[in-house]
Amino acid sequence: MSGQKIVLGISGGIAAYKTPELVRLLKKRGAEVQAVLTRSAKEFVTETTLQAVSGSPVRENLWDKEAEAAMGHIELARWADLVLIAPATAEIMSRLALGAAPDLLTTLCLATEAPIVVAPAMNHIMWADSGVQDNCRVLKQRDIRILGPAVGDQACGESGPGRMVEPEDIVAAIMGPKAVPDVSALAGKVVMITAGPTREAIDPVRYISNRSSGKMGYAIAAAARDAGAKVLLVSGPVNIVPPAAVETIFTESAKEMFAAVHDRLTEVDVFIGAAAVADYHSASVQTHKLKKSESDLSLDLSRTPDILASVAGQQDRPFTVGFAAETQNLREYALGKLKEKNLDMIVANLVGANQGFEKDRNSVEVFWQDGEKVFPDSDKKVLGRQLVKIIGEQYKSIQDAQTVQIQPAISGGD
Repeated sequence: MSGQKIVLGISGGIAAYKTPELVRLLKKRGAEVQAVLTRSAKEFVTETTLQAVSGSPVRENLWDKEAEAAMGHIELARWADLVLIAPATAEIMSRLALGAAPDLLTTLCLATEAPIVVAPAMNHIMWADSGVQDNCRVLKQRDIRILGPAVGDQACGESGPGRMVEPEDIVAAIMGPKAVPDVSALAGKVVMITAGPTREAIDPVRYISNRSSGKMGYAIAAAARDAGAKVLLVSGPVNIVPPAAVETIFTESAKEMFAAVHDRLTEVDVFIGAAAVADYHSASVQTHKLKKSESDLSLDLSRTPDILASVAGQQDRPFTVGFAAETQNLREYALGKLKEKNLDMIVANLVGANQGFEKDRNSVEVFWQDGEKVFPDSDKKVLGRQLVKIIGEQYKSIQDAQTVQIQPAISGGD
């Protein structure tokens, strides 16, 4: 997308502090970026910073006499191949929905024929407000694309949907995934990743589950996308937004996840089983809520289908990577699982108090038939890229070895 001209509209939300990084990523992909600030946005990010990273003077005033002498807002509207508003506050979305034009940004949105994309950012209660949701529907009807918002911690100290989608995911959504040279073994390949927990129903309101957040699997999915792979993400119930430009299939129980995996397995080159799949489900699911009584309650449990073993056991199986979350004897249990389930690789990590599940950071040990590697504590997004790189390397080594074995049979005939 080299040379794509992007007007980046920045409105007055705290997420504006992320926009210099967004500009940097867009520029790195070859785009030309012209930043346009609203008056409130100047409270969160400076013109000096944006001009430094974009290489262009920042526009913010509809009444700039020098620029408007040549009808600058019209010129800018015609220049743009895309108008991206990030962050987009409730106020700016309301102006767009009404067709109002009190400032430079909204004026050029009315004057442009370029596609418009908005990345909302606001308090989760504001996002849920019926007026904001009505405005979203209006914008979608006008073919304005809405990215997110993401779910997570917010500047107000609360948590929920309303965070601006991360800059790297915005770039991937509007410019497509970028193949990273050192993991190009996965470029063009189909990578399936399972992520998150499963929920096994006991009755209509209760279920058996675990503390998996899905963050590690989602980070791997984003990294595989950036490596140029076509990514199929099979997700259990989580509270995070899937990476942009990734096909996501949502499931709840182990049985549903098993079916979703096998429904698409023939397409897959690499399978990464990062989901924390429940080992057992209730043998009998009650149709009505169980009532509390004075006596103890016993549940009969049955094994859930083993997704990882089933994938690894296929005759024409994909390169198969498993995960092992353990509270002790990490190396011993991981190596046992690697052999028992006939995996190509296994990623193992300790879980428990303040480590593993529900955290933004992790450390893992990776094992394969004739090697191993330790990845120390780091952000899960960084770790996801490291794991995709080593998975790509091992996948390529096996493909190369198979090619060498086949070659004599091809060239040695009479």
